[in-house]
Amino acid sequence: MQRRAFMASVLRFGAAAFATLREDSIDRVLAAGRRVTSASTEAAAADEDFWREIQQAFTVDRSLINLNNGGVSPSPRVVQGALRRYQEYSNQAPVYTMWQVLEPQIEGVRRRLAAAFGCDAEEMAITRNASEALEICQLGLNLQRGDEVLTTNQDYPRMLTTWRQRAERDGIVLKTISFPTPPPNLDYLAELFEKNISPRTRAIMVCHITYLTGQIFPIKRICQMARARGVEVIVDGAHAFAHFPFQLSELDCDYYGTSLHKWLLAPHGTGFLYVRKQKIADLWPLMAAPAAMRSNIRKFEEIGTHPAANHNAIAEALTFHEGIGAERKAARLRYLKNRWVERLSRLPGVRLLTSPHPAQSCGLGLLSIDGKDPGPLAAHLWEKYRILVTAITHDEFRGLRITPNVYTTLEEIDAFCDAVEKAVRA
Repeated sequence: MQRRAFMASVLRFGAAAFATLREDSIDRVLAAGRRVTSASTEAAAADEDFWREIQQAFTVDRSLINLNNGGVSPSPRVVQGALRRYQEYSNQAPVYTMWQVLEPQIEGVRRRLAAAFGCDAEEMAITRNASEALEICQLGLNLQRGDEVLTTNQDYPRMLTTWRQRAERDGIVLKTISFPTPPPNLDYLAELFEKNISPRTRAIMVCHITYLTGQIFPIKRICQMARARGVEVIVDGAHAFAHFPFQLSELDCDYYGTSLHKWLLAPHGTGFLYVRKQKIADLWPLMAAPAAMRSNIRKFEEIGTHPAANHNAIAEALTFHEGIGAERKAARLRYLKNRWVERLSRLPGVRLLTSPHPAQSCGLGLLSIDGKDPGPLAAHLWEKYRILVTAITHDEFRGLRITPNVYTTLEEIDAFCDAVEKAVRA
């Protein structure tokens, strides 16, 4: 069904689009997925023939090594091709081709995203990124002066800035809590939130997985604990969706925001917001919507003129993701992380600030090296070896954030390890 839908969307744009399809080799990706269907996820993660097919689906610059896919990832050819076709078609006569032909197709994308996340399509809003999705919740909740919001000091800076703006404007109280990197277990994290709730707490923001160290949180336990106390929970899923497999039923949250240009490999500037149906009416949109839309999830998409191409091409990203398989993808990301972790952990003064437990982490890891400032070290890796990593400097820790993706080769991981070994011994 997914392949037929993909073919139909391509053929609507004629022979030129079909030529692009052949170039994108989506058939090869789907065929590669079928070949490893019977293999265990661990065996598939180490099947270099399979991953070579996936790697060839990208147009990345192999003269450099990109290990900063946590910021924004490249899209595969099939997504780039779809985006290009939609943009070209839009520009034929935008008031008709974009508004009347392409824009209504957002409903098909909405249904597919909702199915992947495990919610009703009427609870799924398509946004431009996680920040927009989360700020809808942060600025849209009805909070009064003196109401307390609880989060950690490892949430994304933009989200903390948004809460601070509400504190300055509305008089709410922002309370941040600290936790060790890595924490001892998931129970510790759940109990940490529970211990810090006060009678004034009205909302919690919690990362599904942190952008700093890749720590996964026990979301369902936190959400259910908070709901029992009448506390709203906003889940920051910017790095979670399509990174490792899960569905809404495993979270039981009321609000969830994510970006799709990270791990789903969708067009840059795409994300989604989930709002439980009973919560939609009382959550204010970021931009004003007609009163008639009060209970309509689409009120969160009332942002004025925007490109239809970006959100429509999400469908091809979903097809590509599903062709790989969510379990296989997560296993591969862990396999790549474990390759550099196992090698570099043997070096003196090197520490991994990410839990090795699969329930607490996936493909994102933070490497700390005693005596090495992450900023200059990241600059050195780029200037000498053309390796992109992220320097992390937090009040409580620092290190290099390493985020490979499915197009990353073992040779690139090994080249990164070679460079770090030389830097440590210098």
